[in-house]
Amino acid sequence: MSRRTSREFALQGLFQIDVAKADVLEAIEHVLEQEGAEIDPMFVRDLVNGTTKHVDKIDAVLSKHTTGWDLNRMANVDRNVLRMALYEMLFHDETPTSVVLDEAIDMAKAFSTPDSGKFVNGVLAKIVPEMDGLRGEFAAQE
Repeated sequence: MSRRTSREFALQGLFQIDVAKADVLEAIEHVLEQEGAEIDPMFVRDLVNGTTKHVDKIDAVLSKHTTGWDLNRMANVDRNVLRMALYEMLFHDETPTSVVLDEAIDMAKAFSTPDSGKFVNGVLAKIVPEMDGLRGEFAAQE
């Protein structure tokens, strides 16, 4: 099972929820119905459910680090890549931060604009030094 492909499927679900205002469970089931890819359905569900559950707090962190960028005016794919990457960095300690960053940058390049990889990298690079404190804040709010 490929975590990379699972992240791509989760991104599709988050995009449906964000842009088309799809129901979370319906979006997850829709992406899991696709055939031909080896994915980890539990990982997909976790990324989508976790990101949507914490989206307000995640957006607050992203807004703090995207000076001059309103999240609602940001490219839809970029916004959702950033949300999902931040969720994974906060709640999946077992995944090295460097892996999450690489995956986020690659997805932004593949599914958004040519400059999106640099943009996503720049935003996440500003957040990484604060991860320990952010993990503590998010855990305290659980």
